[in-house]
Amino acid sequence: MSTPKPTDIIYHQKSRIFEVTFDEGSTFKISAEFLRVHSPSAEVQGHGPSQAVLQLDKENVSIESIEPVGNYAVQFRFSDDHNTGIYSWDTLYDMGQKQDEYWANYLERLKEAGHERKANA
Repeated sequence: MSTPKPTDIIYHQKSRIFEVTFDEGSTFKISAEFLRVHSPSAEVQGHGPSQAVLQLDKENVSIESIEPVGNYAVQFRFSDDHNTGIYSWDTLYDMGQKQDEYWANYLERLKEAGHERKANA
């Protein structure tokens, strides 16, 4: 079974929420912070699970631009100049479906590292 394809992509600048609707009917609202700290780039993910780099202080990051990558992905340029992750439709769909789980894991990793998120500005 192939991953659904996006039919609509909107970035809400004020709330810093990326909204993507897929052709099977799902709509996901994903924060810029979530997308940034879960970037599929090697800079964030490393070259394997043990090499992942915990991203800190990204609470107020925003998306500066969204560029298509072929017919299969988008690439974000974030306000902290990160722009190396390519977010395939599979990746975005997975992030949308498992957003709560991934966010809880991220918060737990922050806690284990002794880091506390700052309040959004």
